[in-house]
Amino acid sequence: MIGDIAGAVIWTDNFDEMVSFYSYLFKDKTQNKHKDFVSFRLGNTKLGIGKHSKINGKSSDPFRLMLHLEVDDIEHEYIRLSQYGIKFLRVPEKEHWGGFIATFEDIDQNILQLIQKL
Repeated sequence: MIGDIAGAVIWTDNFDEMVSFYSYLFKDKTQNKHKDFVSFRLGNTKLGIGKHSKINGKSSDPFRLMLHLEVDDIEHEYIRLSQYGIKFLRVPEKEHWGGFIATFEDIDQNILQLIQKL
């Protein structure tokens, strides 16, 4: 039986910029750093950013996989990330289920969403 997601890895050929982006995004919750791999601890989940020889360029299908990042204050995070230069595809909006969602891209054009539950 699968009980949880232990983690995920985003592979890139743009390692230094992706690590800088995710370090800012996660307020540098870095757990491990190696030459071509960095992992961040987010609650019980680990997210890795790694350099991979079979990855070239930006994501060719950015909507295939979407990471949802839970936040306590979506407006605060929206302003903080916008000041960093992150362009949002969707500004924070209230959803039919009562919470809020905002959508943006990382350096490689992978899609991420901020989610604030009520």
